[in-house]
Amino acid sequence: MTISRVAVLGAGNGGCATAADLAIRGFETRLYSRSEETLEPLRRRGGIELVEDGQEALGQPDLITSALEDAVAGADLVTIAAPAVAHEFMARALAPLLTEDQMVHLNPGQTGGTLHFVHELRRAGCRIPVRCCETVTLTCICRMAGPARVEIYRRTANLGCAAFPAESAPDLLPAVAGVFPNVVPAENVLDTGLSNINAIMHPAGMVGNAGWIEQHHGDLLFYRQALSPSVARMIHGVDRERLAIVRALGLRPRTFVEIFHAAGLTSDAALETGDIFQATQESEPNKTIIAPTTHDHRYVHEDVGYGLVPMAELASLLDIDTPVIDALITLASEMNGVDYRRTGLTLAGMGLEDADSAALRQILQSGFPDSQVHA
Repeated sequence: MTISRVAVLGAGNGGCATAADLAIRGFETRLYSRSEETLEPLRRRGGIELVEDGQEALGQPDLITSALEDAVAGADLVTIAAPAVAHEFMARALAPLLTEDQMVHLNPGQTGGTLHFVHELRRAGCRIPVRCCETVTLTCICRMAGPARVEIYRRTANLGCAAFPAESAPDLLPAVAGVFPNVVPAENVLDTGLSNINAIMHPAGMVGNAGWIEQHHGDLLFYRQALSPSVARMIHGVDRERLAIVRALGLRPRTFVEIFHAAGLTSDAALETGDIFQATQESEPNKTIIAPTTHDHRYVHEDVGYGLVPMAELASLLDIDTPVIDALITLASEMNGVDYRRTGLTLAGMGLEDADSAALRQILQSGFPDSQVHA
């Protein structure tokens, strides 16, 4: 299948970068946001200014809309470039709109995101065999540089992309690669989800710098200053526990530094040493990124609630201890006054509350059985 029409849902950093890039490259592009306030500057400018490698171009989506049905109708690919906290809303809104010939791409899926999304589709009454995929992280590292201006720092290299169910990969992934040439096949959506580099590193950086962020409203480079040697050791602890989950699922174990390097985010020298502190210090694409000014930020809400929590939940299903991950969830919950174990993505949210390890593997390969719908 050749994809020519793409609906991009979400008009933040990733959504605007994706929509502008696809429009410039000649795809029929529709950009959706729930917020008219977000879309108005794009309409006034007549599109989105895309800055990359010192070059500027105006990406002009064919449609900029707050009407989801208009964005999705007739699209070959629906790309959801929205925070994981929006996946439930997106699934329930899309349930009556999707057709069997459409594909859905979570950009990115976070950890367990596609399982969550498809489970919510089914809870909302969708019974068509929706073909979904997810990428490990955003297809590019980018930030909004103004109301209608987005800058791409780097296209993510060797971007793992997995199909759900995994058995649909031969048809689905080549089509998606025609839109995003930087993707490479991953085994299943936990191969991608457990390679969630943001969840591995952001929570430790936020908890470890809690006082500075609170007193100075960020005011430091996140990757170069906030991720100090001691914070890097916390990240190593998270990575060690994550790898135990990966091995228990029979997936290929790759360290944080290996994933970070494969994405084009650090140096060859850091890969050779395997040192997390060196890897973050030598991350050229991330060198100018400033720390969040508050703990009320996706580096905590998303990367703990929809990153570390599902890792801990999967670990419990597999009888794996995760003391470092558990400690970061607890500290982040206390820090923000949010019970992330309750509000985050649990086994029930992923449709796995009745699954054992064998059932989990079957679901990843072939999808949810009809009997597993919980209204």
